[in-house]
Amino acid sequence: MPSPRAAALAVGLLAAAPLSFAADLVIATVNNGHMIEMQKHTKEFEKANPDINVKWVTLEEGVLRQRVTTDIATKGGQFDVMTIGLYEAPIWAKKGWLKEIATTPAYDVDDLLPSIRSGLSNGGKLYAAPFYAESSMTMYRTDLVKAKGLTMPPNPTWAQMADIVSKIHDPAKGVYGLCLRGKPGWGDNMALLTTMVNTHGGQWFDMSWKPQIDTKPWHDAINLYVDLMKKYGPPGASANSFNENLALFNEGKCGVWIDATIAASFVSDPKQSKVADKVAFVQAPTAVTPKGANWLWSWNLAIPVSSKKPEAAQKFIAWATSKDYVNLVAKEAGWHAVPTGTRKSTYANPEFQKVAKFAVEEQKAMGTANANDSTLPKSPYTGVQYAAIPEFQAIGIAVGQQMSAALSGKVTVDQALKTSQTAAEREMTKGGYYKK
Repeated sequence: MPSPRAAALAVGLLAAAPLSFAADLVIATVNNGHMIEMQKHTKEFEKANPDINVKWVTLEEGVLRQRVTTDIATKGGQFDVMTIGLYEAPIWAKKGWLKEIATTPAYDVDDLLPSIRSGLSNGGKLYAAPFYAESSMTMYRTDLVKAKGLTMPPNPTWAQMADIVSKIHDPAKGVYGLCLRGKPGWGDNMALLTTMVNTHGGQWFDMSWKPQIDTKPWHDAINLYVDLMKKYGPPGASANSFNENLALFNEGKCGVWIDATIAASFVSDPKQSKVADKVAFVQAPTAVTPKGANWLWSWNLAIPVSSKKPEAAQKFIAWATSKDYVNLVAKEAGWHAVPTGTRKSTYANPEFQKVAKFAVEEQKAMGTANANDSTLPKSPYTGVQYAAIPEFQAIGIAVGQQMSAALSGKVTVDQALKTSQTAAEREMTKGGYYKK
């Protein structure tokens, strides 16, 4: 039996214990550049909040989606803060899986870009806070285009793009004419391919929810994609997504890259890119319609209802998506490195305008993308490069695998589209949307 002094000491230690240990706040995030940058500044948040210890779980995009979807659907409670997309936020909010984001006057919720704020709200309440948002646009090498006596139009068509990439393609010198996503996934290759389908006059589903994959617009778009990538793309393109193409472009191996506007800050940064002084930006290519030619997306921080540290989670989100955070990154890493696409104040800042030569085109793309009107024929769904229904994940993954197989030559485009149509019809029938 312990002595009274030892017992008193033990009680004292137990009482003091909670004060000496910070609460672990577990955050699941994607391995994109801006998220990596956020992790570098975590110490600033922890300094201001000594009772919170941030623990990061950083995952590739596809793996992140699987992990957080499983966790939130099963109320696993593995994560306190999740990085989720514009697709998941409204669906999960409606299901009651997310906590409402608490905002203060200092946070200035009205400073958020309307299209993004609207997409993250349900019933007028915000359920995820945008960390950065993006559309898509064309990034290209001015030196290569100029050397061939060509001019890149401000609003190129896919026909004009095909002509340009064919002439600047020079694999003998390690330069490929065109870099596009090939890695399968509804948020990987299908993000790009859906915009190509949209601008060719296609859609995912008609007004009776019948899948429209085995149709002329899809055939036109996918045949063009496969043809261009086989002729003018890098080898092994079916394994490339955002990060792989970013690395290729920064190494000077891509003549043209059509992808997320967020990439502009990386390819124009001389610390990261060997061709930073030779890059320019125009809008994403169009075909028969400009509708849906450039996508709309945001990565957002949200709190699952199963979070064990909701108050700490609210504090972190308020910090990471604030004007102050933008200013912190600008001070530490420069204005070219700040997360964009979320706040009006960022674009209005003269310091940002001075260094971000991509700002005008990015803002134009963000303003053009319309999740409620992204297809030439009327569609029953919202979303530019996705359809905001729970069944879309499974359909997008299945179709993405077929498109990747077509790119690598394992199946023909006709076979890939036919198989995709069948898979989509099966899912939509199962979900009760469509009856044959």
